[in-house]
Amino acid sequence: MERASFTATFTIVSIIIFIIILVDNDVVSCLHFSDVPNTYNRTTMVLPLFPPKDTSSSGRLLQKIPLNARMSLHDDLLLNGYYTTRLWIGTPPQSFALIVDTGSTVTYVPCSTCEQCGKHQDPRFQPEMSSTYQPVKCNIDCTCDNEREQCIYERQYAEMSSSSGVLGQDIVSFGNQSDLEPQQAVFGCENRETGDLYSQHADGIMGLGRGDLSIVDQLVEKHVISDSFSLCYGGMDFGGGAMVLGGIKSPADMVFTNSDPVRSPYYNIELKEIHVAGKALNLNPRVFDGNYGTVLDSGTTYAYLPEAAFAAFKSAVMKAVLSLKLIEGPDPNYKDICFSGAGSNGKKLSLSPENYLFRHSKVRGAYCLGIFQNGKDATTLLGGIIVRNTLVTYDRQHEMIGFWKTNCSELWDRLNLSPPPPPLPSGSDSKHSTGNMNPTLVPSGSPGYNAPGEIKVGFITFYMSLSVNYLDLKPYMTELTHLIAQELDVNFSEVHLMNLSTKGNDSLVKWAIYPAGSANYMTNAAAMEIIHRLAESRVHLPDTFGSYKLFEWGIEPPPKRTGWRQSYLIVVIALSVVLILGLSAFLGWLIWRRGQESSLPYERVESVETVVREQELQPLK
Repeated sequence: MERASFTATFTIVSIIIFIIILVDNDVVSCLHFSDVPNTYNRTTMVLPLFPPKDTSSSGRLLQKIPLNARMSLHDDLLLNGYYTTRLWIGTPPQSFALIVDTGSTVTYVPCSTCEQCGKHQDPRFQPEMSSTYQPVKCNIDCTCDNEREQCIYERQYAEMSSSSGVLGQDIVSFGNQSDLEPQQAVFGCENRETGDLYSQHADGIMGLGRGDLSIVDQLVEKHVISDSFSLCYGGMDFGGGAMVLGGIKSPADMVFTNSDPVRSPYYNIELKEIHVAGKALNLNPRVFDGNYGTVLDSGTTYAYLPEAAFAAFKSAVMKAVLSLKLIEGPDPNYKDICFSGAGSNGKKLSLSPENYLFRHSKVRGAYCLGIFQNGKDATTLLGGIIVRNTLVTYDRQHEMIGFWKTNCSELWDRLNLSPPPPPLPSGSDSKHSTGNMNPTLVPSGSPGYNAPGEIKVGFITFYMSLSVNYLDLKPYMTELTHLIAQELDVNFSEVHLMNLSTKGNDSLVKWAIYPAGSANYMTNAAAMEIIHRLAESRVHLPDTFGSYKLFEWGIEPPPKRTGWRQSYLIVVIALSVVLILGLSAFLGWLIWRRGQESSLPYERVESVETVVREQELQPLK
């Protein structure tokens, strides 16, 4: 069978990192995690994989697909430590930004009754405001509260954070990108948070792991989606991405590895070797099979190796980067392996190696390895950094995980799917004001707004105030522009910086959103969607941009045309008419002239010759 493979390279001295995954000792194909032009030496991370098992009983893998939910991802793995998606709970719907986590088995949001919950980006869930909310009553299948009246949950994480609360059931909506109708689902209503869960900007967790409370398991149990989901994390500079609950038609060159649910409750793969600089580390393959084995976890930021594996890996890396300067990491509490000087001696980084390095936050041009020791835990943990700009399909039905290298910001186009409609509104946010916005364009806060019928929108303006730690915001404006475009679902070229003023750490930015291409004005639908996103606080920036606020958004009519620009079409038509009439007159004159010449009498040639000869014989005086 022909091997399916695709190649990727990272430019940073001569480190080559291979992660080898074998099944039955048979290497059939390779998955490379990025595609970066290289002028000098290369760094490559490779996952040799294998084709899927025979699925002839059900046709080609994931070809017959029921409904699915296409959803956008927000934030950035390395800036925020996570990616989030939007989920709407209740009637009317209450919106939440939830971290997508394959290592968690329950979805939870802060409850209005929470006694110890942090300040997050959205208001807490209010059960009393939802007409469809019901508590999950105590039963033999759940852990009950002390009064044995209601089911409760509790989750603790490796970084010492925890979440606990009661279980409730309500309508869950996945946005207008979804083919799915809103579904009844059980989720956690938090009463207590600790650690990172308390301090994070995101509201809560969307559990995608294996378990009865997992949102995936619940939808599969209802037979509304196939037993599969996919995640696609955006790259280092732009973040974002996409996810799909349910099956998709797998790309022809997607490659798969087995994932045994009996081996561990997590999504595991079989890791056998790591190569650095072209040489395999001298390790027994069993080192990667300790505890839970090798786990792929979307909710973990970096990659973590067992102690022996990390010691060998670190030693090999240090020998391979002698030409670079070893520097301290951005946080003195951690012993990060960081290097600078990559651009001073011909070892310039042309593109960021996003799948195993992260930028040093304090030293420009410096990078740190995103692979660490997993303490004394024998588990090998591969976090989201490993699969950036890679579509990962968790085909639970066939116990496989598929990998397909792609640009996650263009996933729908890459999969030849039609562009999804805009997501459901999430309700207005009181911290935003409508400013000078035209009243006919002010959202009402409920789905299904009617677009204005006669208004022509030339462009949309709004202000953004930021309080950041940067002394100079200008170097980050390109990144900020990309984020604005992503959050408003417009092209980068449509976002224009109108004005920027700064005072200390405070900045005031005026933005304008112009029509796509050379159009003179926006469609009402496009303008309404942008206004909805602004008015409903659906613009979310990474925490690195500090606190921010959007206000005074409004619409502007198309630029008025004056003088020549107003009448250029009439002038062109008039000139064309004059030119045509002139040419017609000239042609008519030529035809008339020719007719006149043909009607003149003419003499015989002989008589003319006689006259000429007589003239020639006249004597000279």
